[in-house]
Amino acid sequence: MRGKGTIVRCPWVDLGKPDSVDYHDREWGVPVHDDRLLFEFLTLEGAQAGLSWYTVLRKRENYRAAFDRFDPEKVARYDGGKVEELLADPGIIRNRAKILAAIGNAGRFLEVRDEFGSFDAYIWRFVDGRPIVNEIRALSDFRATSRQSDALSADLRRRGFKFVGSTICYAHMQATGMVNDHTMSCFRRREIIRGYP
Repeated sequence: MRGKGTIVRCPWVDLGKPDSVDYHDREWGVPVHDDRLLFEFLTLEGAQAGLSWYTVLRKRENYRAAFDRFDPEKVARYDGGKVEELLADPGIIRNRAKILAAIGNAGRFLEVRDEFGSFDAYIWRFVDGRPIVNEIRALSDFRATSRQSDALSADLRRRGFKFVGSTICYAHMQATGMVNDHTMSCFRRREIIRGYP
């Protein structure tokens, strides 16, 4: 898809939505090694289940405010009163199961961090510590899952995480740069690859 001038972006980017363009151009596919940001993406991907990513993206700042900037230690301590407060917040997706999952996942996240030293150390093992770079030429080439997302999903579920099916895990891997799914013609593909260690 052609944007302004000669810039070519991935075909899923809605050029009429500046926040979608900005997310693609600045974040999507960039390797993330910060635990707080990994928890943020894990929570937002779970909130997306059954919805479009753009629906969640539009509410991202509201989520950051409602969920204490995605501090897993704070989120893990949320009680019933906080759940009711979140259910009354029109700035987020008011789904009880997803809210409870985010809180429970925060506790599981801390357990993983304690076991591996960081969530980053845990999750990047599923791609052997290095981004997988796919060769995508058209929208039809994008996949919904992979062998690695299947393995990650199974392990997270075994550890008690919720809303972590393989499709959600694959979207998380794309968002956090574990997978580089920028199309071959997209200007961000080479930029991100150049930043790899």
